[in-house]
Amino acid sequence: QVQLVESGGGLVQAGGSLRLSCAASGSIFSINGMGWYRQAPGKQRELVAVISYGGSTKYADSVKGRFTISRDNAKNTVYLQMNSLKAEDTDVYYCNAGYYNGNYYYPRYWGQGTQVTVSS
Repeated sequence: QVQLVESGGGLVQAGGSLRLSCAASGSIFSINGMGWYRQAPGKQRELVAVISYGGSTKYADSVKGRFTISRDNAKNTVYLQMNSLKAEDTDVYYCNAGYYNGNYYYPRYWGQGTQVTVSS
């Protein structure tokens, strides 16, 4: 099992920035990728960004150029730097961990989610 602990959500004005963090513990050897999904009430959960241990990344088109995913392998922690936030970025953001082969990401473990609210 892999446990994920998220932090960094909150309320920010449009155009502002937030950084989310997610620390993984447990059976880290069983995963090679970590990422973030987001979900609004009544909508399907969507991939925001994913990063492999080697540093390969993938982003949703809606966040390219605004969000940056990074990781500290020594700390088993992944970060999501969110800049130029828009009202439509308001969602619950879920950290996840799983297998990423450079094209497809298969999340297996999930955090509890952190709310990001962007006021317009």
